Amino acid sequence: MKATAEGAEIATTTFSQRALRARRLLARAFYDRPTLEVAQDLLGKVLVHDRRGARTSGVIVEVEAYIGESDPACHAAPGLTTRNAPLYGVPGHAYVYLNYGIHCLVNVVTESQGSPAAVLIRALDPLDGLDLMRRRRARAMKGRRPRSAAAIPTHEVCRGPGNLTMAMGITLAENRRDLLGARLFVDDRAIDPGPIAWGTRIGIRVGTETPWRAWIAGHPAVSAHQRLATL
Repeated sequence: MKATAEGAEIATTTFSQRALRARRLLARAFYDRPTLEVAQDLLGKVLVHDRRGARTSGVIVEVEAYIGESDPACHAAPGLTTRNAPLYGVPGHAYVYLNYGIHCLVNVVTESQGSPAAVLIRALDPLDGLDLMRRRRARAMKGRRPRSAAAIPTHEVCRGPGNLTMAMGITLAENRRDLLGARLFVDDRAIDPGPIAWGTRIGIRVGTETPWRAWIAGHPAVSAHQRLATL
């Protein structure tokens, strides 16, 4: 599926307007389902983080699924360890880990307890706290020089799993966080994501042929790799 740049701009504006509607926190049962269903249904939902009295949020526009010990790209592939234990836990919790010693990546744990699986949040369309997110992204860090916050386009603020955690201030402190709490959670704000596309996962070395990445077609915050696949 394809969407024009004009269509993507319209969709982004609609997100901002509709996000003002009443919020509804996702229930545990939302996450306690097959991972690919959860992945698709997370598109259009809103990830929210409250930290030190400051709220940041964004519409989820790109995700990736990692399912079970038979998935070579899933952290559960070697079996249960101290690091991947959250994947085996109660669905609806956050699994946050440090990637290459630089970026924290945030996942939502899915399926029943004991069945290791999760959905990686890859990109957001910013809503609340955009100025704060820009300032966080502009800071110097390992392998990256400081930059002007104002120079970061809105669609690039939370484009990529490492960028979105930096922008939202999500750290390893959020690992195992219950997503039904008041600090890190996912809202349903009745946003229609529009056409959804599926393709192969990216940024990994194994399991690259599996089409378990989903995104809102044509959205500018989605990764550049938008090769379609049939699921």
